[in-house]
Amino acid sequence: MAAIIFDLDGTLIDAAPDIRATANKVLAEEGAAPISLEETKSFIGNGARVFVERMSNLRNLPDAGFEARHRRFQQVYVEAHDHTVIYEGALAALGDLRAAGHRLGLCTNKPLLPTQSVLAHFELNGYFDHVIAGDSLSERKPDPAPLQAVATALGVSPVIYVGDSMTDALTAEAAGAPFLLYTEGYNHGRLAEMKRAATFRHHGEMVAQINAMLATAA
Repeated sequence: MAAIIFDLDGTLIDAAPDIRATANKVLAEEGAAPISLEETKSFIGNGARVFVERMSNLRNLPDAGFEARHRRFQQVYVEAHDHTVIYEGALAALGDLRAAGHRLGLCTNKPLLPTQSVLAHFELNGYFDHVIAGDSLSERKPDPAPLQAVATALGVSPVIYVGDSMTDALTAEAAGAPFLLYTEGYNHGRLAEMKRAATFRHHGEMVAQINAMLATAA
């Protein structure tokens, strides 16, 4: 038995279209131009507050309205999952890992309420034994505290962290956990810079990569 901990956006689900729709609704309410899908993806990874900061800076929105803008973004974001999809093969991989007896956790910088909402929407709740979101603790990734908190709650070892971004790679490194990189997420073209134990391009390959990592650890 091992603790397999996952990032969410860009690793198990593609939420970028809904994040973009949320951002553009908030921007439109302030009379600002929309952002593109590529701009959206480039802003993802460090939580909603940082996303709104980057979005605001791109459109030169006044600092004085930031807190209200951030609250509005979060309000819309909670139910934004109409355009989100689970990556092909991810659901089957989670099921196979549970069937093998592993304990699964989620460590995401996405705020808790939209995390809970999207997990419920896709009926993913039952796969995870513990969830830490971007506002669950005072720290967020790449600080190792969220990943360490999930690992402690799962209570088994070894620990493997599965993610798609530089934020995830740095989190795993800081926590001393081997990192399994999904190369088709929101890596922002920084694959060569990321320290990882292994990679996969399709979720159908993920379980085999995890098994190989566990065999090496043993």
